[in-house]
Amino acid sequence: MSLDPKIAEALAAVSTATLTTILLKKGLRNVWMRGAKPLRPGGKRLVGRAFTLRFVPAREDLATPESWASPRSTRAAIEAMPEGCITVVDAMGITDAGIFGDILCARMAKRGVTALVTDGVVRDLAGVLGTGLPVWCRGAAAPPSVAGLTFVNWQEPIGCGGVAVFPDDVVVADDDGATLIPGALLNDVVAAAVDQEMLEAWIMHEVERGVPLPGLYPPNAETKARYEASKRK
Repeated sequence: MSLDPKIAEALAAVSTATLTTILLKKGLRNVWMRGAKPLRPGGKRLVGRAFTLRFVPAREDLATPESWASPRSTRAAIEAMPEGCITVVDAMGITDAGIFGDILCARMAKRGVTALVTDGVVRDLAGVLGTGLPVWCRGAAAPPSVAGLTFVNWQEPIGCGGVAVFPDDVVVADDDGATLIPGALLNDVVAAAVDQEMLEAWIMHEVERGVPLPGLYPPNAETKARYEASKRK
């Protein structure tokens, strides 16, 4: 299911830091994917539904170069990725086997994949950067995936960076990392996050004016009243 363009636009204006706070208030503490950092910091914030891939530890009879031609392979998974998705890959935090290289990332970019997020690493770093596909990962390593991982499936629940990710959950990624929004909470989170961003922008303006933090952040009743009054002007 594709993401509503209005929701995507709204989330693109909300930082992952704000989202983690909103989700914390809703009881979700574990939504930030550990180890997934932008290969090229400074890019725009990206939003998309999760398309999941899962690796397990390498087993010598399965993790072979011949497996790349299997109907159940990373190559086949890429051909199933819908335009606009964010591919989220469970690599178990393995950092000495690159899950994808430049050719696979180039194909993902060609298919219109928004980004790749993984708790593992990529290979062919210069080539991956050259594809233009935005990547959040732990870094780079020369060995191929089969040196340390066995690919098993796509579009099933996974764990990425210690976070449970289900197909079609929503991922927001920026310079602070990648954060998950459970699909069932999407509308509530979007509404709360947009309001929170507006409030924090107003608070920042007050800080720049020299207003002390106690009672301002977090806002007390008086501050909230001043904020509401400012919105009516």
